[in-house]
Amino acid sequence: MGQVPVEHPASREELIDQLMTVGRALCTAMTVFRAAMAEKVGLSSTEAKAMDLIDRLGPLTAGELAELAGLTTGAVTGLVDRLERKGFACRALHPTDRRRVLVQATPGPDGPVHALLTGWVGELPELSAGYGVPELEIVLGFLRRTAHRQLELASGLGHPEVHRHLNTGEQQCLHHPMSS
Repeated sequence: MGQVPVEHPASREELIDQLMTVGRALCTAMTVFRAAMAEKVGLSSTEAKAMDLIDRLGPLTAGELAELAGLTTGAVTGLVDRLERKGFACRALHPTDRRRVLVQATPGPDGPVHALLTGWVGELPELSAGYGVPELEIVLGFLRRTAHRQLELASGLGHPEVHRHLNTGEQQCLHHPMSS
């Protein structure tokens, strides 16, 4: 894999402009990658979003999944039915409340999404090889603060799922001890 040439801007302002431009390009690349991956394994964008939430946050109740995905509980019932039929998720009894059901990823590391992600995950060590621990901590801190701030701004715009993202296990990712 070749190195991307880096221009050395003359000022902090130019660097910040480049951060915004490259950040937007990264966001687009991630969206395109997620859509292509979802299409390859037969998931809609909503189904892929639900699986991402379950993957990152662990098993969720239907109500939690509805709130996080910005869906009604009725829509989540159909969503979970489709994910079960496609073999991506299953319902499991809640460990402490027999009236509730959890939606969790179907066990097993050899699913179609895993196979698609293996290549990408395998490239991360090579992509980060030129960075030492201090640089990686700086990058992680910046990404965490940026993601958290975008969620705060989305919350200010009244987006229904943001409050939940700011008050769930997502915090474990966004507020790592090294991110301050």
